[in-house]
Amino acid sequence: MSTTNVQDAVRQKYGELAKSAGTGGCCGPTACGCGDPITSNLYSDAEKSDLPQEAVAASLGCGNPTALLQLEPGQTVLDLGSGGGIDVLLSAKRVGPTGKAYGLDMTDEMLALARENQRRAGAANVEFLKGTIEAIPLPDNSVDVIISNCVINLSIDKDAVLREAFRVLKPGGRFAVSDVVMHGEVPGDVRRNMELWVGCIAGALEDTKFESKLRAAGFADVEIEPWREYTLEDARAFLAEGGLDVDALASQVHGKFLSAFVRARKPEAKSCCGPTCCA
Repeated sequence: MSTTNVQDAVRQKYGELAKSAGTGGCCGPTACGCGDPITSNLYSDAEKSDLPQEAVAASLGCGNPTALLQLEPGQTVLDLGSGGGIDVLLSAKRVGPTGKAYGLDMTDEMLALARENQRRAGAANVEFLKGTIEAIPLPDNSVDVIISNCVINLSIDKDAVLREAFRVLKPGGRFAVSDVVMHGEVPGDVRRNMELWVGCIAGALEDTKFESKLRAAGFADVEIEPWREYTLEDARAFLAEGGLDVDALASQVHGKFLSAFVRARKPEAKSCCGPTCCA
């Protein structure tokens, strides 16, 4: 399965979801908090009340990354795969007018929806960028916090994503994302299914592999905190959506997929104390 094929599938599906959300409807049969086990009940009523309804309707994540750590006034935040912009707009409020919230997305329809949501929210400290999470269009050491909401799953090259995240973070910067992770092995049929890739399931990393990839990219203080385990009935819904044999595979994926909070930190720059630099 090539990166280009997955990206094309993601663009097509999420472009359609953006158009649906922009009309005020639900993004799909079970998306946008319309009863599916991944995207429902992620944000408080207070958080949603101050946002455009279209931003809430286009929320397709698996957690609330803005709740993972304290954002401070004046910080710069980057949301990888920002979709309709809900996490960018929530972050913009927390960093205040002296801060900045960037959203990065590769889908034109989602970017158009996000910019319209920005306009409706009156958020002056927000900017939405077009690009991929494997090649972030921002300079080195320019971001205080990186967030993401069930998007790293969608990348074939997760090592590139994590290297890029490390590059653009300032020394001491924080990585705080919500994502789906696996705990144990999953049948190959699930791994190969494109619909489940686009839906964030088949692209999930094992929790231990996610941790090792973060450390390989240079991150420290890596922490993976599962907070929602998907049941056998949830697994049936995933498999049916992908057109797979539900009865044959459901028991094999029961309890293997989890929504998790993933946190890490870019180490501070080393100080130099003479001809050679000390740790």
